[in-house]
Amino acid sequence: MRLFSRHWPRIAVTLIPLVLALLHATGALRMDVLQRLDDILYDARLRATMSRTLDERIVIVDIDEKSLAEVGRWPWGRDRLAELVHELLDRQKAALLGFDVVFAEADDSSGLKRLKQLAQNELKDQPAFTEKLNQLQGSLDYDAVFAKSVEKRPVVLGYYFTSDRDGRVNGVLPAPVMEHESLKGRPIKFTTWNGYGANIDRIANAAPMGGFFNSITEGDGVVRSIPLLAEYKGQYYESLSLAMFRMLVGLPRVEPGFPREKFLSRSYQGLESILLKQGDKTLAIPVDDRVATLVPFRGPGGAGGGSYRYISASDVLTQKVAPGQLKDKIVLLGTTAPGLLDLRVTPVGETYPGVETHANVISGFLDGRVFVKPDYAVGFEVVILVLSGLILAFALPMLSAPKAVAASVAVIVGLAGLNFWLYSAYGLVLPLATAMVMALTAFALNMSYGYFVESRSKRELANLFGTYVPPELVDEMVKDPDSYSMKASAKELTVMFCDMRGFTRMSETMEPTQLQALLNSVFSRLTDLIRSNRGTIDKYMGDCVMAFWGAPVDTPEHAGFAVKTSLEMVQAMRQLNAEHRAKGLPEIGIGIGLNTGSMCVGDMGSDIRRSYTVIGDAVNLGSRLEGLCKTYGADTVASESTRKLATEFAWQELDKVRVKGKDQAVAIFSPVVALGQLDKQIAAELKEWTLALKAYREQSWDDCDVHLLNLQRMNAQKYLYRLYAERVASMRLLPFDPEWDGATNFETK
Repeated sequence: MRLFSRHWPRIAVTLIPLVLALLHATGALRMDVLQRLDDILYDARLRATMSRTLDERIVIVDIDEKSLAEVGRWPWGRDRLAELVHELLDRQKAALLGFDVVFAEADDSSGLKRLKQLAQNELKDQPAFTEKLNQLQGSLDYDAVFAKSVEKRPVVLGYYFTSDRDGRVNGVLPAPVMEHESLKGRPIKFTTWNGYGANIDRIANAAPMGGFFNSITEGDGVVRSIPLLAEYKGQYYESLSLAMFRMLVGLPRVEPGFPREKFLSRSYQGLESILLKQGDKTLAIPVDDRVATLVPFRGPGGAGGGSYRYISASDVLTQKVAPGQLKDKIVLLGTTAPGLLDLRVTPVGETYPGVETHANVISGFLDGRVFVKPDYAVGFEVVILVLSGLILAFALPMLSAPKAVAASVAVIVGLAGLNFWLYSAYGLVLPLATAMVMALTAFALNMSYGYFVESRSKRELANLFGTYVPPELVDEMVKDPDSYSMKASAKELTVMFCDMRGFTRMSETMEPTQLQALLNSVFSRLTDLIRSNRGTIDKYMGDCVMAFWGAPVDTPEHAGFAVKTSLEMVQAMRQLNAEHRAKGLPEIGIGIGLNTGSMCVGDMGSDIRRSYTVIGDAVNLGSRLEGLCKTYGADTVASESTRKLATEFAWQELDKVRVKGKDQAVAIFSPVVALGQLDKQIAAELKEWTLALKAYREQSWDDCDVHLLNLQRMNAQKYLYRLYAERVASMRLLPFDPEWDGATNFETK
């Protein structure tokens, strides 16, 4: 929780796109650009997944430019259309014929109407004329001829609905397929019109099966779906494609398919499907909230599109098609002639034949391949938005830029993959654009906030501490800049003072520039070791460097890091002196003082100059311990508090000392080697030294001399053993002192 609370401003910024996306998805704040983007994504996915194969079950008889040129301008006489019907159903043996045209006016092209007027007026005194007219009337009544050709035949007529101010109607509608009562009082959002243009009564009565051929044009002018049922004055009528499909499968009755009331109330305004019921069999056709279905386009459309076989209507009329070529085929009569205005803009083409949209829907019904935007699309989108939005909002602020990019890409790919899988596997067309835009915007806002707001504070922190804190620690600090400040606080730390030996002598014999180069070289090596072990450089004081461990970044192993650094510094100086000997340069020694304790750490100084430093008694003791290095001939002198925390090293106790200003004696130690590198020889030497020191503090001078003699044989170069031998020699001259605590007093700092 602390991690989240630290990043709450960035989380809040990342949640802004989620809130806006939810407002759009629920309809509270509709953004047309997102709907348009969803349409573009749907169109692209549709084009990418079209089968582009020929459906041999459906044939389109096309009133094309060739037919108009050979037969004449449209509309053709109904006698010619009757010939066309006979050719298709009798000679070609088609299974079903659907008309994507409407016969809304009587056909007077035969002149029968004028002949009747003559018989009643100018030629009423000519009985021969009247008799002949009566003989010819049956063949000249083209509407009757056409009506007879479609009567009791597998024919579905087409018509259209309109909406205008006057609500004009023309012709006779077929019987509705569903009554208002079947909705059980539910307010379903059907596509509704107030007028229609249908077939004249003689034709409509002869072929009572009919369907409207209206489509739904979206806001961008593109036809993507057609309503399967439409409402007119409380009655519900079927589309041409649904009517043809029903006739193919035995005219099952149509019923509404409601979602289960377990999860939704009766006031819910969606219809889940259209149910086609026949006996004990039920076929459910999914529909969207407008009781429409998306057109499952097979290809780019037209005679050259390769989805359906196109035959020119004139070729059928002139019997250029061999008999039986269309046996058991589903035939749609429509037009691709531009002048007849039945070309539409669709996702797969800008001049797509309207008749082929119906062919696509029928083909989809036959294959069970129905794409639909389900009634629960809004709920699905809300769930997806919430899940992906919260994942991004809480994950991105915690991640580095590369990982944030990877996480955002993973979320976007996951959203697209899930959407495509539901589309291809189940025919579900679900919103995608809003979620993708939300994810991209959340990523952009998160990165922008991180760069312009958080990065600024991180850069300030890096600039503040970067000169004396290792880059690794700065990297840790910038992950949580609010946890670090220059404000003073008391903490347990380990401080180091490292002083060069022989620097004064060198300064007297070397040129200033040579001395500067030498000093910089030594300091650079020592500083690199301090920084590589998570140490903080406090300051450089002449030939001394001061550092500490445990701040500004908490380091529980601060004492261990400090001791490790001291051993590495001693080894580095040995290597440097070997280089100096080879170059004829003077050798340099160092003395290191280490102490662990409570110190005050923070930004201290004047208004003119300040620095991040440590102060306190523990710091002063560390400085004094460094001063004892020369006394004991040790490279490093550490306090007992440091030794207790750095248990991974072998130690040699040097003495108990009482420094000036302190009444309490403190034990001082020198690190020898890491325990993993301790060999038998060093272990034996340390054991012998422990016995010598014990005898010394017990004032057993003879025993102490024996142990010191053994130690000098083990390590003749060790100054510490000679020092104690000299002390024992002088202490022998003094009487036994029962009050002596074995400590050495130092009166100078």
